[in-house]
Amino acid sequence: MKRLGGLKDLVFHAVEEVTNLVERTHHRVSDRSVLRFAPVEPLTTSARTVQVVHDAAAQGVYRTIRVVNRGVKQALDTGLAFIQDKTTHSRAGEWLQPATPVRSDAAGTWPWLMDHGESALNALYGDYLHDRGNGLDLGMTFRRHGRILSLQPGALTQHLPRDDGKICIFIHGLGCTEWSWSISAEEFYGDAGVNFGSMLESDLGITPHYVRYNTGRHVSENGKLLAGLINRLMEIYSCDLREIILVGHSMGGLVARSALHHGHTHGLPWAQRVKHVFCLGSPHLGAPLEKILRIASYLLRSFPSAGTEVPADVIDSRSSGIKDLGLGYTQEAEWMNQDPDELFWDQPRYRQPFVRDVNYYLIGATFTRDVDHPLGRLLGDLLVRPASATCGTGHGQQHYTFTMGRIFSGISHMHLANHPDVYAVIKQNISVGKQGAQQV
Repeated sequence: MKRLGGLKDLVFHAVEEVTNLVERTHHRVSDRSVLRFAPVEPLTTSARTVQVVHDAAAQGVYRTIRVVNRGVKQALDTGLAFIQDKTTHSRAGEWLQPATPVRSDAAGTWPWLMDHGESALNALYGDYLHDRGNGLDLGMTFRRHGRILSLQPGALTQHLPRDDGKICIFIHGLGCTEWSWSISAEEFYGDAGVNFGSMLESDLGITPHYVRYNTGRHVSENGKLLAGLINRLMEIYSCDLREIILVGHSMGGLVARSALHHGHTHGLPWAQRVKHVFCLGSPHLGAPLEKILRIASYLLRSFPSAGTEVPADVIDSRSSGIKDLGLGYTQEAEWMNQDPDELFWDQPRYRQPFVRDVNYYLIGATFTRDVDHPLGRLLGDLLVRPASATCGTGHGQQHYTFTMGRIFSGISHMHLANHPDVYAVIKQNISVGKQGAQQV
């Protein structure tokens, strides 16, 4: 019902926004048509009169569309509220709250598509969904077997197989879900259910927790949410948490950094127990595709015509989370009071250094077999360049201290989330501990 209500709201919001966009475009064309005759007398008066009549008629049409759209929405709201009242029943005592359980068999295809479609929508317009309280907003939750893990006393004891004080929290990337940690599992391990979390659990006795969240919101906002979520998890854990490990893929690495910084800044107990942070394919210095979108929008707006301004409006409507990726922003101070669509928005910088006494492992990849191949250095894993994934040189104003930087060859961006070679590095470094830091 929540998804259905959210989809309904989205459709009607989309009609409203498209109407607004068409109306703005219509007025731009109309105004520029009148301007052609404005300098020519006696056509000026006639042109202005025609424009007034035209604008009044157009406004009447657009106003009618909005009234009808809102009326139909209100009628559907009433109907859905009635259905929900009739079908809602108590779920007291269920620690795993209802959500879409995704399976690898044919029967699980439709839920899988729903989950990933919702996540993709959150990636594109997640801040829009959140600001309007839309039911499709994913928020942020811990998941187990595709269902929401309720953070209530007793929930963990009932549903987690072991509880030995060591946990690993997995944070997925833009437009993904926690199921992305199992990508190509059958190819790599011969079992669709195997991922880094399941292997850490069986090999090292570390309990995995998977996060699903709205990737369209600012990285800093998701960092604060994650910090609070982990704090709540720690409060209800049945034993003392001795060690916490954060593993983030792509955007998830930036969210992990943001959450840990927030936790340390505000003295949250869980932050003192973090020993390792793994960032897999995370754009610490920015992602090139997002920068290309920003340049494209700027160039389109350089030509004053409806044919270029409309595409620019559409491009600029992308989410705050996507815009953060273009610059690797993790803190509120980096984007507050800034125009994210400015071409040279990337200043001033307020990047926070990595938290001291925590092991950071920065892992990237190239799609080429040779990490030194010019195309590999230029394109990286096709989404994140090696220099950005490992805080490489060339950014002298940025200084990060981290434990290890590693570039793999012949691995795509998504496969970093479940590749055996990457897991070997994670397992080895968790087992061995800090090996010494390097300065970039």
